[in-house]
Amino acid sequence: MKNLDLPKWTIALPIISAVAYFFTGVDSGVTIKVILAALLIGSVLASVHHAEVIAHKVGEPFGTIILALAITTIEVGLIVSLMLAGGDSTRELARDTVFAAVMIILTAIVGICLLRGGIKFKEQLYKLQGVNAALITLASILVLTLILPNYTLSAKVGEYTISQLIFVSLVSLVLYGGFIFMQTVRHRDYFLPKNTSSEDEHMEAPTKLTAIASLILLLISLFSVVVLAKLLSKDIEVMVIDLGAPQSVVGVIIAAIVLLPEGMAAYRAAKSDRLQTSLNLALGSALASIGLTIPAVAAVSIIFEMPITLGIDMSSTVLLLLSMITIMFSLATGKTNVQQGVVLLVIFASYLFYTVVP
Repeated sequence: MKNLDLPKWTIALPIISAVAYFFTGVDSGVTIKVILAALLIGSVLASVHHAEVIAHKVGEPFGTIILALAITTIEVGLIVSLMLAGGDSTRELARDTVFAAVMIILTAIVGICLLRGGIKFKEQLYKLQGVNAALITLASILVLTLILPNYTLSAKVGEYTISQLIFVSLVSLVLYGGFIFMQTVRHRDYFLPKNTSSEDEHMEAPTKLTAIASLILLLISLFSVVVLAKLLSKDIEVMVIDLGAPQSVVGVIIAAIVLLPEGMAAYRAAKSDRLQTSLNLALGSALASIGLTIPAVAAVSIIFEMPITLGIDMSSTVLLLLSMITIMFSLATGKTNVQQGVVLLVIFASYLFYTVVP
């Protein structure tokens, strides 16, 4: 164990959180719920630490891919389990979750990273080729999965037929798979940091034992984050209803909790002048979130004959297109500044406001 160079709290908290979930009921008292909320936050912090250890060991862009895929896989499992348990009442769950995740990533996470990096470094650099590839892939999947269902004629507005679901699922997997191949094999250099002068680049790589332990603990941490968020979702729902806010706000809160590990990892990378890593995390997470979730829920919908609604409403469409246009222009020069972050955060604030006040 001498080679296991990990802070003790990053080992203990994920395990305690996972155990606490299995020994805690939905009807637990307020004190227990507060403790669970604290454990959830601790699991988020632990997952960020383990993700950075793994990223440092395997290098870019593999480290960011591991975190994005791990979180997305567990998120998909959560959505599918809720769909199977809730039946027809959850027909809009996947759409609301994916849309919330994409808006949080594109406007909040990227916006905060650009703002923090701009304040500290004035300008930050990244490689245009990798960012452009991610954005055009993301734009295609978003339109095909969340907007086009409102304009097809074979099914109800916002829905796809079985053949259309199969087609859009295959298209999503092809686009995401092609991007991963480009990112890891064909054009890996497009996603490597342009600025390699940060201190993190010169730190000694963790041992193999430490990296393996971090991978296992990362999965436990992410599992704890998702299941504790699910356990606390009823309390969040009650709070939202008591405040008179729409039901869709619950999805935004849950998505925000699940995305905390990625958001914090992206923020810390931007703060360390590693914007390329930050963008790899954010855009890769958005692609994984929609590129893997839609095929998974489509399969559940077809197998269990559960109709799902994918098309977003008109106001959501406007905000999504505004976000995509803004981020494409913001990341079109190879340099970023404070104003770009401010604009994205204003769009995120608008998204939150019109979600609460439709």
